Amino acid sequence: MASSNFYWRAGSLLGLSGIALGAYGSHGLSKVVGNDETKLKNWNTAAHYQIIQGVALLAISSIPTSVRRIHPAAQPLIMGGTIMFSGTIYLLTLKREKFRALGPVTPLGGLAMMAGWAALLL
Repeated sequence: MASSNFYWRAGSLLGLSGIALGAYGSHGLSKVVGNDETKLKNWNTAAHYQIIQGVALLAISSIPTSVRRIHPAAQPLIMGGTIMFSGTIYLLTLKREKFRALGPVTPLGGLAMMAGWAALLL
């Protein structure tokens, strides 16, 4: 049950922060990055994926443990992948030169999210 509670909170936090970051992307980010359409689009993609993955964690966590048949790697992969994917996009959008070394982490985060969803099939 403790694990369920952790991922419920993690999903809630991903959803909450995803909505906040999406709103910032729509209403304030252009003051920082200008009208760079690629940066604005990337930021909104990161927020969109973050919200979806947060909802996924909430859905998985809401399944009663007595009937849950979920591979134990699914939730950590979804959560970790989201942090890696969306987090690096946010950082690269704001300070590309400073965080350039994190560029390869973004697709790894995407792969981790996909692996988490694939683990739900097992």
